[in-house]
Amino acid sequence: MQDHLHILTSLHPTLSLADLVKDIKTGPARWIKQGRVFKRFRHWQESYGAFTCSRRERDGLIEHIKRQEEHHHNVTFEEDHREPLLEAGIEFDERYLL
Repeated sequence: MQDHLHILTSLHPTLSLADLVKDIKTGPARWIKQGRVFKRFRHWQESYGAFTCSRRERDGLIEHIKRQEEHHHNVTFEEDHREPLLEAGIEFDERYLL
């Protein structure tokens, strides 16, 4: 996707999500800037979203990720991000979705 990406991974309990995201953002950002791969790239956004899923849901989630380009022709990023929160009954502040 042009403005975001989805990553499905497992995280060992001794690792923090924040450290994983930092590593994911830092290395590629340096590579993008040094190689001038994307001329308009300045930085990643500060925030990120993280969700858990069961092993049983994994294959369906993989298929969902594979179809992102097609999916986002009909559903905005914001709607896609909001949907699992609403389904899980999680209260959230709209200001933090972007």
